[in-house]
Amino acid sequence: MTPHTRGTRRIRRAALVLASAAVTVGLLAACAGSPTEEPSTQEWSPPAVDRPAEPEGDLPAELVSELQKTTDDTMAEYGVPGAAVGVWIPGAGSWTEVAGLANVDNNEPVTPEMQWPIRSITKSYTVTLLLQLVDEGVISLDDTIDQYVEGLTDGDTITLRELADMSSGNSDYFTDAFVQDWYVDAPDRLFTLDELNSYVLDQPAQFAPGTEKVYTNANTNLLGKVVEVATGQDFAEVLNERILAPLGQTDTRYITDVSAWTEPHALGYSPAETGTGWDEGIPNLSVLGPAGSMITSLDDARAWGEMLATGAFLSPATQSEREQGAPLDAGPPYDIYALGIGQTDGWWGHNGEGLGYTAANFHNNETGATIAVFFNLSDYDPQANPQPHPADQLFRRLAAVIESAQ
Repeated sequence: MTPHTRGTRRIRRAALVLASAAVTVGLLAACAGSPTEEPSTQEWSPPAVDRPAEPEGDLPAELVSELQKTTDDTMAEYGVPGAAVGVWIPGAGSWTEVAGLANVDNNEPVTPEMQWPIRSITKSYTVTLLLQLVDEGVISLDDTIDQYVEGLTDGDTITLRELADMSSGNSDYFTDAFVQDWYVDAPDRLFTLDELNSYVLDQPAQFAPGTEKVYTNANTNLLGKVVEVATGQDFAEVLNERILAPLGQTDTRYITDVSAWTEPHALGYSPAETGTGWDEGIPNLSVLGPAGSMITSLDDARAWGEMLATGAFLSPATQSEREQGAPLDAGPPYDIYALGIGQTDGWWGHNGEGLGYTAANFHNNETGATIAVFFNLSDYDPQANPQPHPADQLFRRLAAVIESAQ
């Protein structure tokens, strides 16, 4: 097998992990910017939100010991190079831990100030923006995507709701043409959102809208374009104005050019093709768009996990609607997936994986507890482990430790 063949196989596997069924979404600016109405001109002010305070003090020593052992065991099971983990429980305290290596070749350890790619947790931010626009009456979840993006198969019947809950049936953008344009011809090429979306135009549908739930990045990237068309602003600007600045997310950014990621961060890895060690992940963030191009820190994940699960940026009615979902037919491990948010054992949040990193960020509304997990390892072969999402597995195990201690 040639290096190119091995690399192409890996990148295809990475794409499947990134969307757990496919990385997706597409459309050129010339084809995308044709809404049936002009962008709203009504005045808008950032929401009045308070950043939740970190619980005071440390968690009890016995609980910390169990959390630490669970983390160590999970890292060893999956062979994770490095990690950053946080558990926050109101009235009980906090526990954060960094472990392992940020750079395997240089033996550089993970440090607390490092920022981490959150991959598909980005989707929870993107859909929150969409739902804010629903609250303001600018758009409706029953709008069809062809009102904002032209050229999509079944675009006159696919609704924004179906894109948000992964039941649209539209094509993945990880086509042979995309593999050629990105991985083969130009691995460092910076793709725009419209260029990503262009790869799904006129492609055959996977299934009729609303008949299945198959998780793809394309669904969320199309919604990112809806946000741009409805507001008349770039996605990053809308995100900063409506969520990041009001919440004080100073370590969280939407970036597509990895050269702008100047802060200390861990390199991403995937299991080596030989079965031993790791291969360094591909750092091109632009191939993910509003479905997965954000980075964050542990403390910002703490704040976002709570705000997402409690619906702080939305009306109670819209948050309640957001939580209506069902199990995925193909995709990441959730009990149910709703509108840009998933639920596992009563914990609401999102996970993410691909191109060298895995992440999980969940909050329990009953106990007020929040968990964040960041690993610099992705694309774990399900044949080697039946539960291939290591960060999500650690989240589940930490949640079980917390619940057994209560």
